[in-house]
Amino acid sequence: MDESRRLWVLSGTVVVIVLVVLGGYLAFRGSPEHNVSVRSVPNDLTLTLDGKQVAANGVLKIKEGEHTLTGERRGFQSYTETINVQADTEVKMFLFSNGDVGREWEKNHPDQVLETEAEQGRRYQERTDRLTQNYPILQELPYVGPGFTVNYGASKADPTDPEKLAFYIKITFPDGKKASMDWLIGHGYDPSKLELIYTK
Repeated sequence: MDESRRLWVLSGTVVVIVLVVLGGYLAFRGSPEHNVSVRSVPNDLTLTLDGKQVAANGVLKIKEGEHTLTGERRGFQSYTETINVQADTEVKMFLFSNGDVGREWEKNHPDQVLETEAEQGRRYQERTDRLTQNYPILQELPYVGPGFTVNYGASKADPTDPEKLAFYIKITFPDGKKASMDWLIGHGYDPSKLELIYTK
């Protein structure tokens, strides 16, 4: 009986040790890393990952999760992007010139300027797609109705966010406000979810 009990205790101790060792390994190993391929234009910009400088071009080993990339260079507008790394991926960090130094650099690097223009077009299209997805009403604007017109512009509630929009309704006849509400609801839009600004 004592032999049997000793075996049980020994087996239990081995299991506990294995679990502790395995748990410690997993805890200290941390999040898995992934390869993030970075392409930067200008190719000599300063790139930081979570505030620490990294190579502007090439493959970075980045831990899984959210990270902040910032690209900066004299003569160019800085750009910050949050990336969520879940697998091997590619990131393009393209800056756009905003001064004489940047324009001079562009003259000497026409091949990189072409890449930048293509990236600018891609970002514009992505932003347009996001806005249309968030605001389906955009597909119908500008709209001229009986006693009102509807268009869109910058949000007054959140002016710093370029992807927040307000909808400006100009009333041209006394019943225009009611007609505009009827138009919105009739087309499947919820006025309470839109920033509506009425003007005369």
